[in-house]
Formats: sequence, structure tokens, C-alpha cells
Amino acid sequence: MSATARVVPSIAKIAAADWDALANPPARQFNPFVAHAFLKALEESGSAVAEEGWQPAHIAIEEGGRLTAAAPAYVKSHSQGEYVFDWGWADAFQRAGGRYYPKYQISVPFTPATGPRLLAPDAAGKRALLQAAADVAGTNKLSSVHITFQPEADWKLCGAEDWLLRMDRQFHWANEGYGSFDDFLARLNSDKRKNLKKERKRALEPGIEIEWVTGSDLAEKHWDAFFAFYMDTGGRKWGSPYLTRSFFSLIGETMAEHTLLVMAKRGGRYIAGALNFIGGDTLFGRNWGALEHHPFLHFECCYYQAIDFAIARGLKRVEAGAQGEHKLLRGYAPCPTYSAHFITHSGLRRAVGDYLERERRAVVEDIEILAEHTPFKSSERNA
Repeated sequence: MSATARVVPSIAKIAAADWDALANPPARQFNPFVAHAFLKALEESGSAVAEEGWQPAHIAIEEGGRLTAAAPAYVKSHSQGEYVFDWGWADAFQRAGGRYYPKYQISVPFTPATGPRLLAPDAAGKRALLQAAADVAGTNKLSSVHITFQPEADWKLCGAEDWLLRMDRQFHWANEGYGSFDDFLARLNSDKRKNLKKERKRALEPGIEIEWVTGSDLAEKHWDAFFAFYMDTGGRKWGSPYLTRSFFSLIGETMAEHTLLVMAKRGGRYIAGALNFIGGDTLFGRNWGALEHHPFLHFECCYYQAIDFAIARGLKRVEAGAQGEHKLLRGYAPCPTYSAHFITHSGLRRAVGDYLERERRAVVEDIEILAEHTPFKSSERNA
């Protein structure tokens, strides 16, 4: 029985049970960002839609009427909201007379968190998805295909299929079986331990209280408050925040058990908050915002409270988003991230390939150097 690949213009046109069976099978740790409910919320809220430069074009491979492989994919008219930066490639190609946009993006919009992108039970299914993505690019005269924040094993599979390979790095916190935040602090050298304690104390000195809100406790009042934080901080940082207000309500309706809001309150009023998503073994920090600005409150809500929650829930890891060397001194260690790129124009492919070889070497060296400057005792770093 032959398999057929097709492009699906809306995640709603794929049955949630069929998608989730591939995205989050029982044998794999749950990843909230490839869940049907998360991707549907992005589309239904108007956050990841054609009008915003994210035209859904998901890949579905079917055999005998059964979905056997899939990938969250979008035709892009820009490179915003991706966190793997290719603006330099686009500029160089367009100055040389090429047309870089539109391009094809296999990713989760606005989400720099590693997770499955090639949703298939085996390598054969993943290779079929790679071929289908290349075919979509060729048929529709798209300049390139990009798979971002994918697992290392899938990245290597892409390399074996002659895709270009890229590396970057983030900072993640690892739970070494800690029973409390103090257990974690005990692993740090004395100066760094004192600094973290001081930061946590300073953050709450203005009479600030912290609440964890998750599951059935999440209410519209929390989303109203958080959206105000998100718009204020996002507007200053990006100019135009990506997510609409309705996205948060939809997540609250469909993914409350996988959602954590860390809310800061002063004088009975919410003043700041951090949005996290709860995976099978990982807490993913996603968005932060504040209406009042207090020293170290960002670190408290986004990093230290995340560690507290991960320890309380027995989670193995906290991924606190893209970039941020300031996370290093707060116990978050450098970790590689992976993306793969298929470029249709031979000249651009050659130039980008040469660049990526040099960049990968630089990233590996950067991670090695940063790893020597974590706040852990030297005996812990070398263990």
C-alpha cells in the first residue's frame, strides 16, 4: 500500500487524536508545543496565520487512510519569531538578485524550545517527511526549508540526508536529584551561593508575594493580568508582540494541566508574571512581563521559581528560553541546540554550508568555555 504526502492548510483539518499519537506517543516524554491543542491555539487565536506571515502548511503522510507521519510547517514571508537567525542569508541572496522569501519552516511558531519536529515512529517515516518538505519547496518555488530546535538524533538524520546543519546554544538547568532549592545552592561555590540568596531576598523585599497558578486554578483574571504584562514588556522588546489575547484563553481551556503561571503580587495586585509549560520531564519557560520593575524580580520569577517548581514536581530540567548569558551564573548550563536547512539554490547552499561549518566549530568552543564558568564548585563541574 503506497504512502501519499499532502499539505494541510490548518491543524484543525487533522484529527487531534491522530496528530497526538505521532507527536506525543506514550513511550516519549510529553512535549507541550507539538501537541495538537497548542498548535491549534496558535492558529485559532490569529497568532500563527497567513496574515502574520505564518501560513500553515503542515505535512501529512498517509497510508491506507491512516496518518503515519506529520510535521508542523508554515510558509513564511519573513524570519520573525523563529529564534534561529537567517536574516544575513536572506539579505545576501536578495542583494545577489535572488528571492529568499517565501520559505518553508518546520517549527513551532514563537517557541525556541527543543522538541520533535519530524513526527514519525521510525527513521523511514522521518526521511519521507524530509523528502516531502523538499518537494513542497521545489513545487512552490520556495527558497529553502528550515527545521529548528529539533532533537540531536533527528538533526544527525538530516545531515545524513545532505541537509545543512546548524548549531547554537541555550542555558538549561539540570535537576541532580535535589530535594530543595537549598540542596541546589549547596552545590555552588560560596560567593555564587551568597549572591543567589541575596538576589532572592532583594526581589521580594518590596512586599512582593509569589503565586503558582496551574490546572483548574487558572482563570481569565490571571490571563488578563498576564496579557497586560506580556504586552508591556513585549512591546518594548519587540515592538509588536506575537501572541494575541485569545491565545492565552485557548491554552487555559485546553492545556491548563500543562501550564504554569508564576505570578508576582504586591499590595493585593498582580504586577508581573512568567508563563511556563510543563512537559513530561521538563519545565519550559516561555514569556515574561511586568508592570512594575523591581531589582531581580525577573530572575526570581523566571529562573529561581522555575527551579523550585521543577524540584517540587520531580522534573529533570528547566529550559528557560533563548539566549541569556546572565542565566549562567544562576545555575543554568550551556547546552547545544540544533537546526537543519535545505536550500534549493546551489550557490546559496554552498555559501551557507561554508559559513555553518565555521559557525559550528565556534559554537562548540563557546559552550566549552562557558561550561568552565558555571557557579558550581570546581569539584562538581569536573565530576
